[in-house]
Amino acid sequence: MRSLSFLSKMTIFGFLLSTLPVIFIGAFAFVTSSQEIQKNVNEGKMQLITQINSNVEQKLTTVNHTLNQVINSTVLKKAIDMPLTVNDFMMYDDLRSEIRYMQSFDTKLEDVVLINVRENWMIKNSGLYRYDGYPFYDKLHSIMTTQENSTWILNPSQWFYTEENARSVSCNYTVSLVKKLPTTGLEKYGMALANIPACSLQDMVQSDVEQPDDILILDEQNRILMHPDPAFIGKPVTEAGLQDVQQFAGALGQFKTKIHDKPYSVTYLKSNMNGWTYLSATSIESLTKESSKIGTYTIYICVLMLLLSMLLAWLGSRKMYSPIQLLLNQIGELVTVNQKRKANEFQLIGEQVHNLFQSKSQLEKEVRQHIGQVRTFFLIKAFQGHVKPGELPDKLEQFGYGPQLGDWKTMSVITLQIDSIDNTRYERRDVELLLFAVHNIIEELIPAEQRLAPIIIDQTVVTLVGSPDADAAAFRNTVYALTEQMQQHVFSYLNLQVSIGMSLPIHSFANMSMAYREGLEALKHRIKLGEGIIIQYENINAGKHYLNLNYPKSIENELMDAIKLAEKEKSKELLGQLLQAIFAAPLSPQEYQMPLARLLNNLLIVMQESGISLNQIHPAKGSPFEELLGLHIAAEIEDWFWTGVVHPLIRIFRDRQDAQYHNVSEKIIDLVQRYYDTDLTLEECASRLHYNANYLSSIFRKETNCSFSEYLSTYRFNMAKKWLTETDMPIKDISSKLRYNNSQNFIRSFRKQEGLTPGQYREKTKEGFIDPGL
Repeated sequence: MRSLSFLSKMTIFGFLLSTLPVIFIGAFAFVTSSQEIQKNVNEGKMQLITQINSNVEQKLTTVNHTLNQVINSTVLKKAIDMPLTVNDFMMYDDLRSEIRYMQSFDTKLEDVVLINVRENWMIKNSGLYRYDGYPFYDKLHSIMTTQENSTWILNPSQWFYTEENARSVSCNYTVSLVKKLPTTGLEKYGMALANIPACSLQDMVQSDVEQPDDILILDEQNRILMHPDPAFIGKPVTEAGLQDVQQFAGALGQFKTKIHDKPYSVTYLKSNMNGWTYLSATSIESLTKESSKIGTYTIYICVLMLLLSMLLAWLGSRKMYSPIQLLLNQIGELVTVNQKRKANEFQLIGEQVHNLFQSKSQLEKEVRQHIGQVRTFFLIKAFQGHVKPGELPDKLEQFGYGPQLGDWKTMSVITLQIDSIDNTRYERRDVELLLFAVHNIIEELIPAEQRLAPIIIDQTVVTLVGSPDADAAAFRNTVYALTEQMQQHVFSYLNLQVSIGMSLPIHSFANMSMAYREGLEALKHRIKLGEGIIIQYENINAGKHYLNLNYPKSIENELMDAIKLAEKEKSKELLGQLLQAIFAAPLSPQEYQMPLARLLNNLLIVMQESGISLNQIHPAKGSPFEELLGLHIAAEIEDWFWTGVVHPLIRIFRDRQDAQYHNVSEKIIDLVQRYYDTDLTLEECASRLHYNANYLSSIFRKETNCSFSEYLSTYRFNMAKKWLTETDMPIKDISSKLRYNNSQNFIRSFRKQEGLTPGQYREKTKEGFIDPGL
């Protein structure tokens, strides 16, 4: 398949580059305008229901004030303590006058009912009744059991009419303002009910607001108080098609839902006066009519912009392609238009340029550069002991040292350092250049077959020289002669004094790192011997190789961590391992004192950093270092470290942890007792207390012998049993307060825990079969 020319690809890319922004801008404009329309409609709906809420509450407040005047009037206060009969017509007439004062066309108040349970009388529009003889006595008496002294309740209208005129009721439900009597005193034995027909709420709205067809009012139980269809009044709002009642959680808001399988936007506002919810349900379909018009106009504009963008992309592509065409003609790869269409222009240009960099000399130069850098890095690691002995021969052979591996029998490491640049023509910033110059002098002075490549490590020039001669004495003399020549050449060319250290002869490349340390140790004797010296390590160490004592630092770190965590058994085991590693080295008794003193010093540093005084673990006046140096047996030394230092430190850290754990556990328990009725989690406790959640979990279990979730569940069940015993709170409310998703889950959990359902437990405690204190 023939590939497209770069001109075609560039043109297509230009088309795409111009198309995507136009599509994005068009879609963004359409979505933004649609959202703005919906936003404006929603804001209008919110203003509408706010106005309705204000108007309705104004009239309800008027009813509340007038009812307060009635129940606080002298007539009612006098009548509330009287056993009214048909003979007390004057008192009855006075009460009726007070009631008629409340009933006006503006408030839509239809009836005011006065009830005295103690004196067994009831007054309403139709007359005076014996309370216990009233047909709906039980229904009205149930209102007396509510906890609130003043509340708005939706009741069936037939409760307030006798059987003779019940058929003339215009509305099936009545909104009643209930106030318990008397207003003063703890005992309530009467109540006053101001009844407004629920249907009249629609009249209140229509008198102030135009077209309230989509406005609903719900009570606190989400029952419908006002609906365009009066048949829905008194029914749950779910029967009107609105299922997402849990969305009414806030004081006001807007959300989208489906009503009768059609999308709606619902705006709601909750009343602070009586908990009623005012809501407006607007069809999304009606909101998108205007958006469709905007979408049509947007499509026309986008198509026009696309055509213009494509034209500009085509013209611009041809203009930008002209330099490529010129370049192709100059390199002579393409001559005719037909040939140009059959090839990839950039591929041809790239191949031509690539050929320019394929010369043999260029490649060899680059490879030599990289090999030299990698070789230097490898030799640094080898001298520092960071290369495994088994890998050394293979690596050396890779870097061209195969002949040396086979021929050399004796080797030695030479280390060279510049003594001082003071009182010379050089400055401190010239040190690196001087070391590089010394490096070059060594390379020219010693033939390549007699040495490894010199390298610079920490301002020291290091190289390994070798010889096929197995005679160590002859090799030593040869190397010493080389070092003298090196020193003379450096002074001759650079006018600098240098000191040179020589290691003992070695017979294996695996001992390179040991020989390197011997060379460095030899150079340290310049302190006594002065500048410009050549020092052989055999002259300062009796001909013995450098002893590499590896202090068990990793074991010591684990021991310090175990002490801080108060892990007694682990600390004792690690102490034994550390001392065993120290005593395993072939040292003299005096030399053993150095690692032992180091261990004691590091333990005292941990103690000091943790704020522990020496008197807490070593009350004696003597120095612990003197006591340690007075011990001579390994078992005594280990016992002294354990009983005199490590174990006392562990006890102090354990006491601190116990106090900290107890304090943290108390804080967690306090959070549970304060926030048990919220969605409390261990992660939230950790965030409040600024600890890690896993750390808190382990501490709490250690202190209480139970997990956080078990403790929280037990505390909630105890609160549930308290509410079941001491209150009449519904089981549904208890489950909600204890953060259960539904009451059935709470009932199942309670029965699993106590062997009884919550209802059975409440009955048993009331009958005395269960002691609520258990």
